[in-house]
Amino acid sequence: MDQPGTDEQQLRETARARLGESKDAFFTSDLSVNEYLLVEDAGFEPLGLVLGTSIYHVGYQRRRLGTSHELTVLSEALYHARELAMERMTAEAEELEADGVVGVRLEVKGFQHTGHVAEFLAVGTAIRHRGGREYRTARRRPFTSDLSGQDFWTLLRTGARPVGLVLGSCVYSVGGVTNSWRMWRNLELPHFTQALYDARELAMTRMQHEARSLSADGIVSVQLDEHQHGWGGRAIEFLAIGTAIVREQPGETTRVSPPAPVIDLRN
Repeated sequence: MDQPGTDEQQLRETARARLGESKDAFFTSDLSVNEYLLVEDAGFEPLGLVLGTSIYHVGYQRRRLGTSHELTVLSEALYHARELAMERMTAEAEELEADGVVGVRLEVKGFQHTGHVAEFLAVGTAIRHRGGREYRTARRRPFTSDLSGQDFWTLLRTGARPVGLVLGSCVYSVGGVTNSWRMWRNLELPHFTQALYDARELAMTRMQHEARSLSADGIVSVQLDEHQHGWGGRAIEFLAIGTAIVREQPGETTRVSPPAPVIDLRN
């Protein structure tokens, strides 16, 4: 007796049906009008809106009271869940034979209600170079980037190109107590300062490690965000995210013509 398809197989079939329309000279995109113009001016065509999602259960981890330390179970869970969403988004871009994905957004929904189960969503616009120039990564996969259409156009003008959206995550429990009788004074709380500093450094270091694994020359548009995700207490996630880039070799600079003045319609 044939077994019914798995949920993931059904998701793939649904995605293929949607992406099939994008292969017939029809595309969807979350690019603004300005971004669409500049992506086209850079020699690329939008192929379709691609997405990846993962409903993830984050396990329990005991905290050590009175000390600051990383909650490794939570760090690994949040990182893996985002990677699953990113991987599925990239797979949709491959289905469209895209060179890359721009304007990637990573969203987390649901922690504020349950504390343990959340949806991780990655969304972006798949694009392809009209002239057939190679823009895929060294692993022959579409690049990912959170750069806007404007920033993508500008980056190409500098002679660089994106190779991947890189991130580093660290969930940290800030422990320790303060002497309440001293709180009427202005003073630094070195224990808390050091804990938050260490957590940010871990997130940044992991992001840089991802970029080096892509043989990148650097990272642009780095953002360092903090989230509590409704856990309560002093458990905080530090997320470092940016776009890894490589510089073109001399003589290989991408040339694009200056665009006509435009107005940002989203303002």
